[in-house]
Amino acid sequence: MTSLDLQEQLLKFINAEVSLVDEPVVSDTDLMMTGAVDSLGVMRITQWLEDEADIEVDPTEVTLDNFQTVDRMMAYCQSKIV
Repeated sequence: MTSLDLQEQLLKFINAEVSLVDEPVVSDTDLMMTGAVDSLGVMRITQWLEDEADIEVDPTEVTLDNFQTVDRMMAYCQSKIV
């Protein structure tokens, strides 16, 4: 799966399964400040990334720097793959 495909699938997952707001989440939506995702949602996203991107997410790396937006999550995933 390419990173663009992964990003598209992640956005679909967040919007369909995790988001707590009516407006669609896009790649640069601040998930925490908008209230789109709560702590349980972050855990679900983390598990989804581990399964779909085939990476291991260290709990200490689940930070705003890495998980505030889908763009940041994609950068984090790329850093784990390379």
